[in-house]
Formats: sequence, structure tokens, C-alpha cells
Amino acid sequence: MEKLIITIAPTGNVPTKELNPYSPLTIDEIIEDIKKCHELGAAIAHIHIRDENQKPTSDRSIFKKIVDKLDEENVEIIKQLSTGARGGANTIDWRGQMLDLNAHMASLATGSSNFLNSVNANSPQLIKALAEKMYDNNIKPEIEAFDVAMIHNAVKFVKKGILKEPLHFNLVMNVPGSIKGTPKNLMFMVDSLPKGATWTVSGIGRSQIEMITMAILLGGHVRTGLEDVLKMPDGSHATNELLVKRVVRIAKELGREIASVDETKKILGLG
Repeated sequence: MEKLIITIAPTGNVPTKELNPYSPLTIDEIIEDIKKCHELGAAIAHIHIRDENQKPTSDRSIFKKIVDKLDEENVEIIKQLSTGARGGANTIDWRGQMLDLNAHMASLATGSSNFLNSVNANSPQLIKALAEKMYDNNIKPEIEAFDVAMIHNAVKFVKKGILKEPLHFNLVMNVPGSIKGTPKNLMFMVDSLPKGATWTVSGIGRSQIEMITMAILLGGHVRTGLEDVLKMPDGSHATNELLVKRVVRIAKELGREIASVDETKKILGLG
């Protein structure tokens, strides 16, 4: 079986110090957690950023500081930048402003869905513009599929020449308002993927252990981090390090080796 790619998502748009005191919100905190998780086996860093008020943003200048610092400190992790809908203004220019930076990948939702208290809005025009800018800058899209329709929509974008195969998906399971994180639903999502696609699973909240274990068994890849889960099963606060260690431990028990950065680049076809 193919080696397991671990993606670390150290902080998303939801974590705060009040929800979890270990949430990395500043540039230095995010960098430090990425470094620690890379040493533990994470090959990809899925990067969100915060502004000076610790609010989610898509500000290019802040993304640049993180990307540049990772490069300066020779952190040889694959950099994946978020273009998500909760990073501020929902315009093409704002959402894609960081896509000229020195990154390997970026997130691309191929449809709209609901979050708990907001809309994950991604118009066809925005999807097309973000995809084009990614390819123009040699960045591979990771298709964020919050429901099965986003998989089918990605295939339509391939037929239109907007997306290029082989595709790589992140199956985001158990976001409130989107597809529930159950074994049956994950199998449905996996069975719906186009031939030749690679895939990662993000299990949000309580679905995390079940979803990542299934992904490891099925030959997929996994994402973990405080973006996806804030507490351990015993109710204690999670840390990014603990979450990566848990993935490595489960993978070891199931006989799945961990992919290095170079191996990950080959699996995903990254230049």
C-alpha cells in the first residue's frame, strides 16, 4: 500500500485561545507548530492566517511572512495555502491574493455549502479564477469536498479544461451543515472519486479518529490539527503535536508507513 501522507492544519478560522489555549494564532506560533509537526512526520502544512486582532484573514502580506520564514529556516515541508471563504471579503482578488507566493499547493472548494453560522460561498466564476491563478503559479489545487456534489463538480471542471488531472481531494467530513462524518458517508465519497485521484480525509471534531483510521485502512491520506479537532477523547485540550503523534501511532498499528516530503511530492505529482 502507498505510504501515508500526513497533513497538519495547525489553525483554521475557528480556534481561539479561549477554546483551546494551545491554538497557534500568531505567525511565530504557527511556524513553531508546523516545525514540530514536520519533525513528527507531517509532510504538508495547510496554512490559515490571522490578522493583528487574531481574526481570520487572507492578507497576502501575512501569508508571505509565514512562507518566507519557513523558507528562511529551511523547513522542507510542503506549503499549502488556504483560499477559504471565511478569510474576509468573498471576492476573487481577496481570496486569491496569496497565490503568487512560493507555495506548492492551495485549497480550492469546488462548490458552495453551509458552515454552522455562515455560507461557504464559491461561485463558478470564483472557482475558475482561483484555479487559473493556481496553475499559472505552478500550484496544485487540493479540492476541498464538503459534500459529494463538489466531487462531481470538480469532474465537470476537468471536462471544461479548468482543472487538470490527476486531481487531489480533501474529503472534509462532519462540518456542521455539510456531510456527516460516518463510515457509510466516507465510503460513498471515496467511491465517487474519479479514477486516478488521490485523496485525504479530514475528520472534524468527534469523527476524527474514526475517519482517519478508515482513511489509513482504505489507502487514502489524512489531515489532522487544531483546525479540525480541539479536544482529545478524554476532554483535555489537544495540541498539534499530540494529534500528529496519534496519527503516526494508528498508522503504525495498522502497518502503514509514513511518507516523507519527497515521497509525498511523487505521490501527488508536485514539481
